[in-house]
Amino acid sequence: MESFIIEGGHRLKGTIVPQGAKNEALQVICASILTSEKVRIKNIPNILDVNNLIKLLKEIGVKVTHNGVGDYTFVADELNLGYLDSEEFVRKCASLRGSVLMIGPLLGRFGMATIAKPGGDKIGRRRLDTHFLGFQNLGARFEKAADRDVYRIQGKNLRGSYMLLDEASVTGTANVIMAAVLAEGTTTIYNAACEPYIQQLCHLLNAMGANISGIASNLLTIVGVSKLHGATHTVLPDMIEVGSFIGMAAMVGDGVTIKNVSVANLGIIPEAFRRLGIQINVEGDDLFVPRQDHYVANSFIDGTIMTLADAPWPGLTPDLLSVLLVVATQACGTVLIHQKMFESRLFFVDKLIDMGAQIILCDPHRAVVVGHDRKIKLRAGRMTSPDIRAGIALLIAALSAEGTSRIANIAQIDRGYENIEARLNLLGAKITRVND
Repeated sequence: MESFIIEGGHRLKGTIVPQGAKNEALQVICASILTSEKVRIKNIPNILDVNNLIKLLKEIGVKVTHNGVGDYTFVADELNLGYLDSEEFVRKCASLRGSVLMIGPLLGRFGMATIAKPGGDKIGRRRLDTHFLGFQNLGARFEKAADRDVYRIQGKNLRGSYMLLDEASVTGTANVIMAAVLAEGTTTIYNAACEPYIQQLCHLLNAMGANISGIASNLLTIVGVSKLHGATHTVLPDMIEVGSFIGMAAMVGDGVTIKNVSVANLGIIPEAFRRLGIQINVEGDDLFVPRQDHYVANSFIDGTIMTLADAPWPGLTPDLLSVLLVVATQACGTVLIHQKMFESRLFFVDKLIDMGAQIILCDPHRAVVVGHDRKIKLRAGRMTSPDIRAGIALLIAALSAEGTSRIANIAQIDRGYENIEARLNLLGAKITRVND
């Protein structure tokens, strides 16, 4: 197991470029299964979750060509469908959350799929009901193996239908879309997730010959086609990484430019940081965050304390609440962080409290942060990363703390952030990766 040693107190200055979007990459890579022709995808991030998914696709027979940095071609013309029920495949799926996105394209093209209960972050219950109910609406049948966490799904003649999703699940929506594009007839998905990741997936599928309308709304109409062909696609910048860099620049920056962020696809993210008093300048498609020696958290119009809560797009993504919480520790004012979607994602705050942060964890979903207004610095400490987003939040806290901190289990951070210590060290951070 590896750890980060972080020497706190060094200011970050310069320019950084965000990686390709992790969540989009997982979806569009799996979409390559839907055709036997070449699908070329650019700006794929070099991170653990994505690399493990690519390895998994190779093992079921997808031919993968690495054309250059972040540039891959996928050809799914000779798949070994028998491997899908093997113990080895099931074991690997169980350690990778993104593996669940293989169900839709396998079901859509081949009429069958076998998938293990996926792994990933330990952030609370992440049910698969939305996926399976969507598949059932298309005519698929599924069963859970009694002796292991394996789901077998059959659906040789999928037919389009109207469905109202029980929740606007991003991966659930993506999976149902990929199953429906080759189904007979018309599928209407209401309460669909409409995040930029979903929009990008739909654009790729349309480029492959699919017929999807209503893109960017929560009402998608998919007219099934008999076959898809190859296409080329470029992954958007990762808006979660952009938000993480805004948080770092706010806490320890001395003037940081975040390049090529695709401002139009950031939604409410910049505004969420502005509600904490953070100054962010938009310069073309770049963001510039000047040094923030003092920032005052806004209040609501009626004078009540600011609440930052997650919500489906175009609301605030839950993946950035951990970062916003850390930034709030040095604001002037009090902020309520309300994590509605996952019941275990705020448990990392005990580590921030140990570092001197003034936080009241009200329950698994709510935390009140009383900002220090830079008058009290966080103390260095030893901590362990419980998930990707808490890991990066703890890294930001350690960068701003007095003294030297150690973060263990950084494989969690590597799952979502490409070569993060080297990129931050170029800005002036002092982060060392060590083997425990």
